[in-house]
Amino acid sequence: MKIVNENILSSEKHYRTNLVNSLTGFKSANLIGTISAEGKTNLAIFSSVIHVGANPPLMGLLMRPVSDDRHTYTNIKETNHFTINHINKEIYKQAHQTSARYDKDISEFDECGLTPEYTETIKAPYVKESTIKIGLKFVEEQEIKANGTIFIVGEIVEIILPDDFVAKDGYVDIERAGTIAISGLDSYHVTKRIARLSYAKPGVEPKEI
Repeated sequence: MKIVNENILSSEKHYRTNLVNSLTGFKSANLIGTISAEGKTNLAIFSSVIHVGANPPLMGLLMRPVSDDRHTYTNIKETNHFTINHINKEIYKQAHQTSARYDKDISEFDECGLTPEYTETIKAPYVKESTIKIGLKFVEEQEIKANGTIFIVGEIVEIILPDDFVAKDGYVDIERAGTIAISGLDSYHVTKRIARLSYAKPGVEPKEI
């Protein structure tokens, strides 16, 4: 099979969306927790969270073009805080349900059976049922002019996770934490690590660590 650009653009919307979303392979599965200036909580599933940098510690997420019903975007801009919560296999169905189009006054926490959790550091709610939780403050946003999507960058303020999930070298064992992955828009996967490899150097064969 060979699919060219013209085929993609002329295909039925649902088919095109599934096709292009699946091409990127396995993606991170996270719930983004936010709260409005009025105190209304919001929770939304994202598969576009990425590492941006370690010094300062930055993470980013890509969201669709801003409209009146982009509650996550509005809340981040109002409060300057948001949380990233890893999805595990115990909560993936509830996490998936957060993608439904609820009204702004309805909290996905309540509708989807998940529990908001707060610290003194971050205004936004964490997901109590998540094993790995990251609190961030808004740093900047960039518009992707090709399609109007918005890339949000946040600086890590705090990380909440069990002590024994962090190795001596700082590696976070997300597999042990039960973190799952997403492919496409609706396919959820558990993972199995093949190996960790040594730092790559020219002319030196990588070794398992």
